[in-house]
Amino acid sequence: MPLHIAPVDLSKSYRMINHGPTVLVSARHGGVDNVMAAAWCCALDFAPPKLTVVLDKATATRALIEQSGLFAIQVPTVAQLQLTREVGTRSLAHDAHKLASSGARLFGIDGFDLPFVEGCTGWLACRLIPEPHNQQAYDLFIGEIVGAWSDTRAFRDGHWHFEDADPALRSLHHVAGGNFYAIGQALPAVDAPA
Repeated sequence: MPLHIAPVDLSKSYRMINHGPTVLVSARHGGVDNVMAAAWCCALDFAPPKLTVVLDKATATRALIEQSGLFAIQVPTVAQLQLTREVGTRSLAHDAHKLASSGARLFGIDGFDLPFVEGCTGWLACRLIPEPHNQQAYDLFIGEIVGAWSDTRAFRDGHWHFEDADPALRSLHHVAGGNFYAIGQALPAVDAPA
């Protein structure tokens, strides 16, 4: 496992995606690994923790998830902008060398038969909760989070600390047409007087 990675309590795992980042979705089946970018990923529940992600029918990653029943959600960084764009616009169906040409480096975590992407700041291992109607009608997949890890330089003690981290570790947020924003500064609100 790469340096600076520590487990995250599952009860706090939803916080890793609660700020709406673009995510990388990875899966493995039959000796094939793939990674894609997804802009629509959302926390769904606390106990057990669940999330949703929208995966188009044309994606190879979706087929791997449907076959294996497992997937990983990762929070890519500003330093991974080009990688995120590449895995989000190339298809494994048309480019057998997609991962190598995009620069994606994968690693494993004991106990999880999933490819995890190096360099991210958060990793969530998910078990697919099959909902065939939602998957077919809305491309909406539900996953139970069964493992969570973070790069402690950016996420520790159940919270993001982007303000203290290297700006290259900030999360990406896709807006349209290949344009992204990095998460901005922290703006703490104060309680209103009673």
